[in-house]
Amino acid sequence: MADAVPVQWMRLPPAAASGGRGLFASPAASCRLVADSSVTVIGIQGDADRDHARQAIREAIVAALAQASGLAPGRIALHAEPGQAPWALLDAPGGQRRAWLAISHDGELSVAAISLQGAVGVDVQRVEDADAFPDWEAVARDFLGPAMAARLAPLPAAERALAFARAWTEREARLKYFGRELVEWSAVGDKLLENCRCLALELPEGYVGALTLPPD
Repeated sequence: MADAVPVQWMRLPPAAASGGRGLFASPAASCRLVADSSVTVIGIQGDADRDHARQAIREAIVAALAQASGLAPGRIALHAEPGQAPWALLDAPGGQRRAWLAISHDGELSVAAISLQGAVGVDVQRVEDADAFPDWEAVARDFLGPAMAARLAPLPAAERALAFARAWTEREARLKYFGRELVEWSAVGDKLLENCRCLALELPEGYVGALTLPPD
C-alpha cells in the first residue's frame, strides 16, 4: 500500500461519551471530503462496546455528511441491507444524491469511509500478540493465499503479526469494495480483487487499516 490516509477523528459528545445517545456535534477536524476529492475516512475512538460503537459511527457518518453537504441531519438517511454494502441518501434541493459507505470496527476503534462517486472499502484491525495466534499459517493459507503465507513464514513473530494484520485488512477492504463477505482465497475469485487500489490508514499505535478505492 502507498501513502497513508489520515482519519478525521470525531469527538464524542458528552451524552455519547457517558453511554447515552446524541449526534456528534462537531468533528475533531474539518470533514471536507478530501481524499481523492470525493472520499474521506472518519473514526471514533475509545468505545469497545460493539453495539454502541455501531450506533455511534452511524451518527458520526450523518454528522460528517451534514457538515460536508450543508444539509440538516434529518435529510440524510442511512441504509444497510443484509449482504449489501451500506449507503446513504442525501435529500438535496436538486434531488437525492447517493453516498457510498464502508464501516469497520475492532477493539476501541470504529472507522467509516464515505464516497460521493462510487464504491469504497475500509477495514481496521488491532494487531494481535503473535503468541496468541498459533494457527496463523493455516488461516493465512486459507484466506490470504499460499503466496502471502509463504511471505509471512520467515518473518520474526512480531513482524509477522503486523504484516498479517496489514494483509488481512487489505483483503477485507477489497472485499467490502466489491460488496462481498469474507470468503476463502481462490486463484479465480481473488483476481477480481486486484482491480482496485489500497491505501494504508493513519491509526493509533497497535492498529492497522486499509482504504480501498477504484483503480487509477
